[in-house]
Parts: sequence; C-alpha cells; structure tokens
Amino acid sequence: MSKYDQPQAENVSPTALDDIDREWANLLSPGRRQLLGRGGLLAGGGLLASALGAGKALAQAVHGDGAAPPPGPFEVPHLPGHSPWGEHHELEATTRPPGFRPNEDPLPSKPRPYTDIKSYHAHIYFNEDNYQKAALLRKWSAERFRVEMGHWNTKPVGPHVTPSFYFGFSNEQLPVIVPWLQLNNLDLTILIHPNTDDPRSDHLYYALWVNRAQPVNAFGMKKPGKGQPAVEQIYPNTHPTLKPEV
Repeated sequence: MSKYDQPQAENVSPTALDDIDREWANLLSPGRRQLLGRGGLLAGGGLLASALGAGKALAQAVHGDGAAPPPGPFEVPHLPGHSPWGEHHELEATTRPPGFRPNEDPLPSKPRPYTDIKSYHAHIYFNEDNYQKAALLRKWSAERFRVEMGHWNTKPVGPHVTPSFYFGFSNEQLPVIVPWLQLNNLDLTILIHPNTDDPRSDHLYYALWVNRAQPVNAFGMKKPGKGQPAVEQIYPNTHPTLKPEV
C-alpha cells in the first residue's frame, strides 16, 4: 500500500473517511445534479448541509474539539472593505479585444505580394538531451547548402525561448530546403519564417513549423529604424561539399 492509499489522519478511522467520501459522492452524483437543476434546492441544501457537517466532523477529528476548524469549502475569509474594481463583475460584458495581426483592422483591400519576402530563416531548437541531434543536423546542412549559418545559442536569445541555432537562405532555395528539413528534422522543432520589413509578423504570423510548434516571445520586436536595412540581409558563409539527396 502506498502512502496515498493510507488515511491522511492517524486518529481518523477508515470507516469515518468512507462515510465522508460517500456523502460527497452522493452530493456530486449525476442524479443529484439533475435534482438541483430541476429546482430541488431544499433537497440539495440538505445534502450540502450533510456534506459540510461531515467535513466539520473530520476537522474536529483531526484538530480536536478544542481547536478551531479551518474554513469550509464555501466559507472564504476576507478583510472588511470593498474591492476598488467594484461589485458584481461577473455581470460585466465581454468585449472583443483589439486585433494585433497585420492589416487586420480594417481588412486589407488586396493581398500582400509574395515578393515582399526577401529571404528565410530556419531556427533549429534543441536542449541538453538532444543537442547531439542538433549538431548532426547543423553539420548536414552546412555540407549541402550555401547558407548563412549562425552561432550556437546555448541560452534563449531574442524571441527564441530555448537554445537554438539558425541558418538563413534565399527564396530560390525554399523548394529544396523546406522538404529536406521536413524529412531530416531528427525529431527537433524547427521554425521557418520569412524575412520581410515586419519581423514581429514574420515570427508570429507568417511562420512555418516543422515537427511541432513552441512559444515565441515577440515582445518588443519592431520594424527596422532609420538607417537600418528594411529587411535583414543574408550573407552565405558555408561552403558545401555535397549535394542534397534526391
């Protein structure tokens, strides 16, 4: 018998605990809920009082007759006074929050041209248990593709909430690199996003996920300021020696 199968109080018999459990089971049974729903409040109130009485009996058995029992399940202690938010907020109307997606409000008059995408990033996420898979995928990628390979990030960096590395690639490579990553992800999570003039939307709304998705912290991401390139540039730094498998 595990510790979770034993009575929680040494001075309370298993029979008493069974009686208390039975009271709550009766109160919460589907038949009793239907009775309460049809207006059987008196019967329901009797059951509730019985269950609360059983709870107090258990408290007295545990704490002794001289100790004050803790508040019951419906007795919430509170300080005197009133909430600064007012009363009866359960009646407050639910309003539609403002939209945060680009061009959502008002609706755009025409689609955005796909030529706004200038390049792509692939972010490969890993942890202390599967970093060897990430190292192998990084090696395979550099051997086969002319891309801009970034450093190892062994801690969360920017919007990425786990360790990762990335490589950037051109639009022309998209039809090859995306299916290659889909088939060779090694059970790692991969974020593929375009590079436009809106990095926040690139990471949150224009993204593709390989294998599974995970949170992205885009708080504070803004469009480039004055004097900065409108879209992040890609500068390939790998020297592949193999061709992708066909």
